[in-house]
Amino acid sequence: MGNQYEDECRRSLAEEQAKSLAETDNWEHVDRPRVHQDWDALYREIAARLDTSRPGDPHIQELVRRHFDIACRFYTPSMRAYVGMALFYAEDDAMREFHNAYHPWMVEFLGEAMRTFAERAAASTS
Repeated sequence: MGNQYEDECRRSLAEEQAKSLAETDNWEHVDRPRVHQDWDALYREIAARLDTSRPGDPHIQELVRRHFDIACRFYTPSMRAYVGMALFYAEDDAMREFHNAYHPWMVEFLGEAMRTFAERAAASTS
């Protein structure tokens, strides 16, 4: 994955989030406490399996499908924006610290799993 693709993913995330925030009064429709509970439970499940799994394993991809479904409570990101979200987790200090509190390799593992999910979803629609 080259830098141009990653830049497109970052741009897609920024543009899609800005549009969604503007159209939904800053995601007023989202039950934030529930979202945070659901992501917490999901991240605990991923952390428990991280040391014995690979990002592309079917059971990990099913967990990533749940991650995508939770993200869709805000808006449905394109696959490029979803990869942009993985990049944001890795590049934003607060997000990296938050995710890696579950497991020291969470950001790298989840990022690779999210990219795999996005690539497979894009391939299945083309």
